[in-house]
Amino acid sequence: MSSGPIMCGKRSKCSFSRLEVILIVCLVLMITVTVVLLILHFLTKESNDSSDIMANYLLGVGRADCTGPVAEIPLMGYANPDQVGSGLLMRLYSRAFIVADLDDSRRVVFVSADIGMVSQRLRLEVLKKLKSKYGELYRQDNVILSGTHTHSGPGGYFQYTLFWITSKGLIRPSLNAIVNGIVKSIDIAHQNMKRGRLFINRGTVENSQINRSPFSYLENPASERSRYSSNTDKEMVMLKMVDENGQELGLISWFAVHPVSMNNTNHLVNSDNMGYASYLFEQEKNKGMLPGEGSFVAAFASSNLGDVSPNTKGPFCVNTGESCNNPLSTCPVGGATMCMAMGPGNDMFDSTRIIGQNIYLKARELYEKASQEVTGPLSSAHQWVNMSDVSVELNATHTVKTCKPALGYSFAAGTIDGVGAFNFTQGSVEGDPFWDEIRNQLLGEPSNETKACHKPKPILFSTGEMTRPHPWHPDIVDVQIAAIGSLAIVAVPGEFTTMSGRRLREAVKREFDSHGTPRMDVVIAGLCNVYTHYITTYEEYQVQRYEAASTIYGPHTLSAYIQLYRGLARAIATNTVQDLPRGPEPPLFNIGNVTLVPPLTADRVPANKTFGDVLQEVRQQYQVREVAEVTFVGANPRNSAENVTEHNFLTVERYASTSDSWHVVQNDASWDTRFYWTKGLLGQSRVTIQWHIPHGTKLGIYRIRYFGHYRKKLSNNHAVSIPFEGTSSAFDITAL
Repeated sequence: MSSGPIMCGKRSKCSFSRLEVILIVCLVLMITVTVVLLILHFLTKESNDSSDIMANYLLGVGRADCTGPVAEIPLMGYANPDQVGSGLLMRLYSRAFIVADLDDSRRVVFVSADIGMVSQRLRLEVLKKLKSKYGELYRQDNVILSGTHTHSGPGGYFQYTLFWITSKGLIRPSLNAIVNGIVKSIDIAHQNMKRGRLFINRGTVENSQINRSPFSYLENPASERSRYSSNTDKEMVMLKMVDENGQELGLISWFAVHPVSMNNTNHLVNSDNMGYASYLFEQEKNKGMLPGEGSFVAAFASSNLGDVSPNTKGPFCVNTGESCNNPLSTCPVGGATMCMAMGPGNDMFDSTRIIGQNIYLKARELYEKASQEVTGPLSSAHQWVNMSDVSVELNATHTVKTCKPALGYSFAAGTIDGVGAFNFTQGSVEGDPFWDEIRNQLLGEPSNETKACHKPKPILFSTGEMTRPHPWHPDIVDVQIAAIGSLAIVAVPGEFTTMSGRRLREAVKREFDSHGTPRMDVVIAGLCNVYTHYITTYEEYQVQRYEAASTIYGPHTLSAYIQLYRGLARAIATNTVQDLPRGPEPPLFNIGNVTLVPPLTADRVPANKTFGDVLQEVRQQYQVREVAEVTFVGANPRNSAENVTEHNFLTVERYASTSDSWHVVQNDASWDTRFYWTKGLLGQSRVTIQWHIPHGTKLGIYRIRYFGHYRKKLSNNHAVSIPFEGTSSAFDITAL
């Protein structure tokens, strides 16, 4: 019986011709390829289908410069009149994040800007610009503006009189730079919306903070304190953003620590430890880009940092070296003005680097491991509230009230991060007849009602009763919560202490829980929307250290905020946000350019010199970790800030022999460069540029360039700014 076309002989084995073997192999290969292609087709179809499911939101990120003038403008934070800008260490940026539903029916915007705090004036001007550009898309309820709280950014962007005193008035170029930077960062995020996903992670940051008012913290009930392992919040919350293809977009990290590693002797504009963390993360993700460039945006935002210092060595008497970790933060010799916190580095630059790097490393670890996805609807709730007149129901029988704003004696003492003047001490629960009399004569005496309301705070400035030329403090304050799925961002208008923040988070979480929205991640975003100083607990308020003296609406401020934010959380959880009363709109004062900042005058040069000439040349040779330094005939940097929206003052360039050209390797946003401006006589000035040559720098030939503008008076009483540049000699970086 035949078994087909292939014949078997006497041998039990069948033999195939060469052609048959080739045909069989080809057939097998064709079948294999067909199967693989079919599998790939269905896999990609499935992955496309699943990417429809995978993307939960539309996401946009943006970053824009908001540095402003770096010279002659008071720096905002320490309220030290001597601390005026005279150069640049790192540029300041606004970082914007937009989250929208897939059908784009709702949006939430979160902005973290490298500034001391968001002022009411700043917020109102940003919202006005957004409205003129986008209509009703971006509003007071769905836009959160938060400041990182660097104390090394230009001031002068406030409309309330108290802040004029240390900022030398309302400084338009400073305000405009921040407004324009924030709006531009939102524009960039708006133009780059992509389908994407959000992931949340949290972890502990060690060796990066201490409580600077531990004696206040100890006033909180022992039963409450026993629930926490530390007198600071060590937890970082991190939100990771990727598009539907897995491309990394950016992150927001919230962590509670004061960006005061740079102390009040610093005169270089910079974003402090939080800004350095952003710098490291963005440099890592935007490979090959200069600082400030690249699409990945990393914001390190503020939280409940009220009593939290990065100066981890703690307070010491600068004159004797002994500890001054006592309830009044005073030294045996020299009193309170000698008690300063230090560390962890050898100097403030080193401390900024160490703390910033700690924060960055933890964020990077959390970012890489983030797997908990954020899903769910978007919502935002906002109210304006008259904080000087809130009734708070403590329980069924007790109702208390907030007060008109006032600052206590210990406000003038400052903190161990930045001491005050005239030897005021922290923990003052009694006034001083001498200072009371001076205040009464100059500013008027506080009313008996305000004195009684603020007890036990001895009032130094009754700001709520001071209205000339404009009110000294805000009455109308923003309260706001934005919910992105399971994440609730509580935007607070000031500096909550550690325990205040814990109580607020807990109250908001409980409110969500009890109205059918369990397992919400509640994060506090600090320094948002309007600045109202500090918010301590009722117990901390009783001992009147700096934070309590600066709790301007009185002892029940925290209780009032908890009541208000619970109301917002309830409205979001029950979908009744539209029923919330808007509240009284804040005022926008008509303020001219009232400022004590010196007017810009014509720049001049020494005899036989021109702008940009080198006065002190670089050395011919350097090694890694040394400092290359060059000094030029300079001009006032304010000329540049007021004429060019984004000006770069310097570059470090490397020579490429193959192309016979110079390539920029660093700019003025780099951590390794420092730009110093020194004002001379009769309109003359000089600029010194340093490059702290970092480990890992390629050997080769380099040069440093300076870019400025000089102001020239024209005959018809007008002035123009004329650009110029200067270049150092070339120098070698050689091996050690």
